[in-house]
Amino acid sequence: MKHFRNLFITSSAVLTLSLPALAGVTINSPSNDATVTSPFTLSASSSTCSSTSVKTMGWSFDSSSDTTVISGQTINKSISSSTGTHVLHVKSWGSGGAACVSDITIKVTSSTSVSTTTTTTIPDYADSVSSIESLGGWRAQHDTGGAGTSTGSMSIVSSPSKYGSARKYYTTFTNNGTERYSVSFSDNTSAKNVFYDTWIYLTSSASKIGNLEFDVNQTMDNGQTVMMGFQCDGWTGKWAYTVNTGSASSPKPHWVSKSGTTCNPRSWSTGKWHHVQASMSRDSSGYVTYHYVWLDGVKTTLGVKAFCAMSLHWGDIINTQFQVDGYGSSGSVTAYMDGLKVSVW
Repeated sequence: MKHFRNLFITSSAVLTLSLPALAGVTINSPSNDATVTSPFTLSASSSTCSSTSVKTMGWSFDSSSDTTVISGQTINKSISSSTGTHVLHVKSWGSGGAACVSDITIKVTSSTSVSTTTTTTIPDYADSVSSIESLGGWRAQHDTGGAGTSTGSMSIVSSPSKYGSARKYYTTFTNNGTERYSVSFSDNTSAKNVFYDTWIYLTSSASKIGNLEFDVNQTMDNGQTVMMGFQCDGWTGKWAYTVNTGSASSPKPHWVSKSGTTCNPRSWSTGKWHHVQASMSRDSSGYVTYHYVWLDGVKTTLGVKAFCAMSLHWGDIINTQFQVDGYGSSGSVTAYMDGLKVSVW
């Protein structure tokens, strides 16, 4: 199985496990030899590293090469780990490739579960990437398959935030235009199960949202890309999921609304964080089973299987997409995302 890559890090030296133990990182909590339950809050700071100003920080566990990296000189995040005793590496990087790290040993006493409101448990061996909203490499692009026109911009903000920092998405549109925001975070082509978990904050501009779309797209071992997408559809007032009504070589992506479900983003309360989760799996032929979706802990059973494979020649990646569809002749939408975690196994 391939390991997750931090695609936005350009220096291979950053990923080495033999980083110099420079005194550039201060870990405020947890303390060394602490016993914690998962998830727990990591609080750390680093202003300089090797006499250079720190630009980014991150963390990893044990000998894993999977490092979560965020911009800035502080970390205040809720993070997860499997049970047992682990070495937590907290890192910072300055200009010119300077790297600093501080290590602590912690004992984790509870398993990594998806949520207290769901019935799905992520296995200890799953590949999980947390704080995806903090990654570099995010792109904004008008979805030419949709209607109208749109433009999008993004920034990292401290308020509002769920865990210390959030990604702000600002979309302008005409004629129900659709804007897609995406980032790649993995090269795992063999995993067949996906759990998507994020928090979304809407402002009064929610009245201008047609749909909110959440996608995880994975290249399979056969080179085809399976498109796993679900959305809160404000046009039908239902949850909807992606299918390919054509073939892999001649794809025709299409949305299908799930009867008996209810979802409209214009009905979401504003000025608060909403918890969005989904459980999906696929087979080797590109058929996806959409199991469940949760909104603020309320479980909706989808229970449908659909062909979702497409020959897109993307290479070995998993990416995630967050799409904002406009509602009306023109307008703008401001939305925030925090705590985006995707687990695959």
